[in-house]
Amino acid sequence: TRSSKHILFRRTKFMSQLKLIVPLYVELPRKTKKNLNVWLNMNRFMNLHFLVKNNAKKVFFEVMKDQLEGVKIDTPVNITYQLFSPDKRKRDKMNAISVVSKFLLDTITYYGCWEDDNDDFVLTETILPTVYDKGNGRIEVNIVNNF
Repeated sequence: TRSSKHILFRRTKFMSQLKLIVPLYVELPRKTKKNLNVWLNMNRFMNLHFLVKNNAKKVFFEVMKDQLEGVKIDTPVNITYQLFSPDKRKRDKMNAISVVSKFLLDTITYYGCWEDDNDDFVLTETILPTVYDKGNGRIEVNIVNNF
């Protein structure tokens, strides 16, 4: 069985509701220097070299693998994002959620959980207010099928 920390749903053949825990950053391994934490935030992400961006996306795919591999999601779906801030600093949640949304929808499509992430399959994406959770920053994503 898998840890409830990472997977908060019961696997069945097709999911009508799925809750995913997404990190705020990924760690890129390096040979000679300390590993690089790449924050999934538009302000930081847009200034990165294209190879670093590509590697960050590959690492994101691997990080999400345990939660998505073998899952099939009934479509169309409504998706809800909620940012959990690790500290009390004010945040522009769209900076984080915009990158995470793109990466996550591509990852779900890559693992074959649904056919595609276009408007026929993903009807709405909703963003909930930010919640403070000391030292436990993350984005929780709820995917609910729309029938």
